[in-house]
Amino acid sequence: MEIVPTAWNRRILLTPAEMGEADRLTIAAGTAGIVLMENAGLAVADAVSRRWPVRPLAVLCGPGNNGGDGFVAARILAARGWPVRLALFGERARLKGDAALAAAGWTGPIEALSRDCLQGAALVIDALFGAGLSRDIDGTAAGVLGAIGVPMIAVDVPSGIDGATGAVRGAASHAALTVTFFRRKPGHLLLPGRLYCGETVVAPIEIEAAVLDGIAPQVAANHPDWWRRALPRPGADSHKYRRGHALVVGGAEMTGAARLAAGAAARLGAGLVTIAAPEPAYPIYAAAMTGVMVRKTAGLGDLEALLGDSRRNAVLIGPGAGAGEGTRAAVMAVLGARKRTVLDADALTSYASEHDKFLAALHPNCVLTPHEGEFSRLFDFPGNEMAGSKLERARRAARESGAVVLLKGADTVIAAPDGRAAINENAPPWLATAGSGDVLAGMVVALLAQGVAPFEAAAAACWLHGAAARRVGQGLVAEDLAGALPDVLRGVFDQLAQGG
Repeated sequence: MEIVPTAWNRRILLTPAEMGEADRLTIAAGTAGIVLMENAGLAVADAVSRRWPVRPLAVLCGPGNNGGDGFVAARILAARGWPVRLALFGERARLKGDAALAAAGWTGPIEALSRDCLQGAALVIDALFGAGLSRDIDGTAAGVLGAIGVPMIAVDVPSGIDGATGAVRGAASHAALTVTFFRRKPGHLLLPGRLYCGETVVAPIEIEAAVLDGIAPQVAANHPDWWRRALPRPGADSHKYRRGHALVVGGAEMTGAARLAAGAAARLGAGLVTIAAPEPAYPIYAAAMTGVMVRKTAGLGDLEALLGDSRRNAVLIGPGAGAGEGTRAAVMAVLGARKRTVLDADALTSYASEHDKFLAALHPNCVLTPHEGEFSRLFDFPGNEMAGSKLERARRAARESGAVVLLKGADTVIAAPDGRAAINENAPPWLATAGSGDVLAGMVVALLAQGVAPFEAAAAACWLHGAAARRVGQGLVAEDLAGALPDVLRGVFDQLAQGG
């Protein structure tokens, strides 16, 4: 089942350039730019009024439209009785367009931006620079941002955070609250930008969702809204053979990884799960697993025989496999079978010196699940340097490989070869524990086995993985994740039943 376009659009992330185009299209359709600015400033003022009682406030305005939003917010809050002190970076006479109109509505004094303007303030509104920075912040502006020692409200993004990449451009200060408009930016979710935003609220400012049709953005926040309907829902006539059969290729020494993956695959609904166990480790797998079949493999020929059964429609290889020639051969056998495939851990590391051979063997039904180190070894090599943000690198790797790339981390990016990408934001810090990646790989292969398309399978597994970790809480170990999935799934399907 395909993504629901309206739900995808609700979670869309707009780059600064795309947001500029949304503004342009809205203005071209008849809404004046100053109306959008007034709405943005009102949204900031309302957010401040809702969260804090009246107190001395410093509003820091920049020379562009972000500063114009600040002028509007300052005017509205002053009219509500807030003691407002406004500082401008630059000269008032040099303001242009809507920013100049907004400044004309401010009748109070305007100070030159300096650290002195922070004196006596109990709250600061940062309207210095928007999401589309063209250069790093330095000098006076950097000094002022570094001197903020009270709660700060950021307009659009905290100044110094690149809205497209989440990078810190020279200097930035942490916000308690960020108010952005129409849609969030990738920089609100990507690290380190996310850490600077505090609570982020999205305010409507009379930009209609229909403008997205003319922009066709391809990046969204990962959320059940847009993949929930793609999840398999067994019916009354379902049986295990209709729910897919996942094959997990186990390693000879680190057996726990494949066992975690297989258990997660079974828990997330694969009708049958089989572990292909190397002969020396067969007794360990056979004794440890219940509800999962274990087949002994004495060599590559046995694995190829298991792959030859068309009922085994999805394969995971890599967790605990061990890096080396044996794993490389097994990976080629798996890819040659042209089944839905997840390649993780040692399946990726084993090809660190044979990038071309590996990439040439991939097919559209593959999902790669590297962490940063594995990604770098596979894609970032002389002649193919992967510069740019995590989002940019993942999208380029997906395009070059023709496979879905799930680049793991606190801000996991899932990228498809066609340019679509999702940024995950629900992973708690205690998910950083040994074995959690093996569980995630097993979850992806479970959804592939049940017929979910690779991009949606990777995105759904990633979100469910984070939600399960949140359900368990601190003290989590990887073994806890699969057991938390039933409650998480119940919540996802309950929302679907309510029309979500």
